[in-house]
Amino acid sequence: MDERTQQDRTRAALTQAAVPLGELWVGYFGFGGALSESEIDAYIHGALVLPALERDLLAAAANELLENTSSIVRVPPSEDGAPQYLPEEVRRLLGAAGAFLLTAAEAEEERLEALTRTQLLDSPNEERFDRITRQAKEHFQVSTVIISLIDDHRQFLKSLIGPLAQNVPREISFCNTTIRNAGLLVVNDAMTDERFTTNPLVTGEPFIRFYAGYPLRGPGGWTIGTLCVIDQTPRCFTAEDEEALRELAIAAQHEINP
Repeated sequence: MDERTQQDRTRAALTQAAVPLGELWVGYFGFGGALSESEIDAYIHGALVLPALERDLLAAAANELLENTSSIVRVPPSEDGAPQYLPEEVRRLLGAAGAFLLTAAEAEEERLEALTRTQLLDSPNEERFDRITRQAKEHFQVSTVIISLIDDHRQFLKSLIGPLAQNVPREISFCNTTIRNAGLLVVNDAMTDERFTTNPLVTGEPFIRFYAGYPLRGPGGWTIGTLCVIDQTPRCFTAEDEEALRELAIAAQHEINP
C-alpha cells in the first residue's frame, strides 16, 4: 500500500471514529515507534514522509484503537516495507505489531524479553508507581489496586494497595487473562463469570468479586502487565470509570517506558 493511501485511510478512520491524535500516538509509541506526536500529525496531513516500517507501526496502532469503535475503516499495511529488512529484523522491529508472524511460544518469548528489559521485575516499591495506585484507590473506592507484571509463572506486584498476596501463580491470576486482551477487562461479579467462578482467589482469600484491569505495554509494544482495581463486592463499571482507568494506565505505561 502506498504512503498516500495509508495517510488518507488513517486520517479518515480517526475522523470517523473520533479518535484523538494523542491516543493514536500512545498506541504507536507502545508498539515501539519513536516519532513525536507532532511528527505523526504532520505525516497524517501529508507534510512528512515516513519509512514503511514506521507507517506500519502507526497502522497497527490505529487498527487496534479502531477495534473498540464502530468504524469499519482499517488502515492497510505497506507493501514496500518488508524487503528492506531480513525476516528476523522485521519481527524484532515490529515488536508486538508483528506477533502474527510468530508462533504462540515465540510471541511469549518476545513478551518475556520485553519484561526483562524494563528491569522492573522483583524491583522494590517506587513512588512513581505507588502514586498511581493511590490515585486509583481514591477514585474508585475499592479495597485493592495493583500494578502487576506477569512473568512466565507468577504475578509480581510492582505496586500494591490492599489484601492481595505477592507472587500469585500466573495461572490463577485475573491479570493473566487481561494481558491477552487488547483493552480493558471488566468482571462485574466473579461468582457469575464462568471464567472465574472456581478460581481460588474468588472462592478463598481475598474473595474477589469485582475486577477491572487494563493491560500495560512495555518495550516493543508487548503487554507485560496490568493496572487493575479489585473489590469484594460486585459493582458496575461505567464509561466514565473506563476512561479514568485508561488514563491511569497510560500514566503507568509512561513510567514503564520512560
